[in-house]
Amino acid sequence: MRMIQHENTDRDYERSRKLRNEASGIERKLWRVLSEQASVRGLKFRRQQPLHPYIADFACMAAKVLVEVDGDSHDGWQGYDRVRDAKLKSDGYEVLRFSNQEVVDNVFGVVETILNQTEKVIQEKQARQ
Repeated sequence: MRMIQHENTDRDYERSRKLRNEASGIERKLWRVLSEQASVRGLKFRRQQPLHPYIADFACMAAKVLVEVDGDSHDGWQGYDRVRDAKLKSDGYEVLRFSNQEVVDNVFGVVETILNQTEKVIQEKQARQ
């Protein structure tokens, strides 16, 4: 698996900052629960992480796990998402996708899925070393 260091630009960081400041209520809800539960389990996540030319909604950089939350405005982007996810996977990232509705209906279940998968990736990484 190829590991890539993304060369983020000033524009990437500006976009990331803007997205953090303008996060939807659903993203904020997920972030509150994810950051709290991740901390309890010794994991660190970032919001709106630039990975030029993309920005991941949430990322655990230690595990290279990315989390995307797709809302209604995301309809019609499935082709773009497939290309984006394939590129990020080829760079060594695991991409987890959830719909806004999944977060609304079961935020704790979504967070548990994210954390379990993140811990699994870290364990697999440690086993290879």
